[in-house]
Amino acid sequence: MTITLQQLIDRADALFGRVETLLPPPPAEIDWSAATAFRWRKRNGQGRLEPVKHIAVVTLANLQNIDRQRAVIERNTRQFVAGRTANNVLLTGARGTGKSSLIKACLNAFADQGLRLIEVDKSDLVDLPDLVALIGARPERFIIFCDDLSFEEGESSYKALKVALDGSIAAQSDNVLIYATSNRRHLMPEQMKDNLATRHVDGGNGNVEIHPGDVVEEKISLSERFGLWVSFYPFRQDEYLAVVDEWMRHYGCGPTEIDEAKGDALRWALERGSRSGRVAHQFARDWAGRSPQSSSDA
Repeated sequence: MTITLQQLIDRADALFGRVETLLPPPPAEIDWSAATAFRWRKRNGQGRLEPVKHIAVVTLANLQNIDRQRAVIERNTRQFVAGRTANNVLLTGARGTGKSSLIKACLNAFADQGLRLIEVDKSDLVDLPDLVALIGARPERFIIFCDDLSFEEGESSYKALKVALDGSIAAQSDNVLIYATSNRRHLMPEQMKDNLATRHVDGGNGNVEIHPGDVVEEKISLSERFGLWVSFYPFRQDEYLAVVDEWMRHYGCGPTEIDEAKGDALRWALERGSRSGRVAHQFARDWAGRSPQSSSDA
């Protein structure tokens, strides 16, 4: 049986048609005007940006008792938006003290000047080169936001973040910064056994030098690639109550009502074992929601 050239072409077309049905659809065109914040999401192994329609309403003025931290982050972000040099930032410390809220507040403060935020899950950090290539030529200024970041031994996304920060032959795009929050300063668990390789060397002049082992050096090296480290600390009682006051005013509570709520606010914190900005916000929302005088949609 002789097969003609046309039959071969027809069979090839049919085969290509069946293969195309198995391939994921091409990514949709990004509507950059749809939002000021985006999330990087994976579908069928393909990453894409999804707009965030409703962004948390938090302002820099809402964030109390973190004045030094707020000033550092605001200054760095202002430099970045203005096209000047700025650093990647690692925000570490006590939970609920405003690390993530501060980044969201910066977006709200500078969005009208071209700032955009892209939230990336830890598991998707391996896609950072693709993401940076996608936004590198855009006129906007992008903060890639990694929230509650920490790694366990052997995770591939750890290496990907190291390369994205300061380890690739390609220069980092000047319209992209990485802001990450973590409860761990060095982002990876630290164990006693890591210190067994530490060496004490007599320098011969009466000074003893300490040389950490390779494991310790590896765990520190990622944090050191962030140009700015900003630390957050647990609130004292008076600081916690000041944050409660701010959020209650935000939700429309009056001075008398705020004063009456202090005892309940302290009990609320005691039950949760934490005096933090997050706990203060949660209390204010609960109180305002139960109070007929307050505006719960403030």
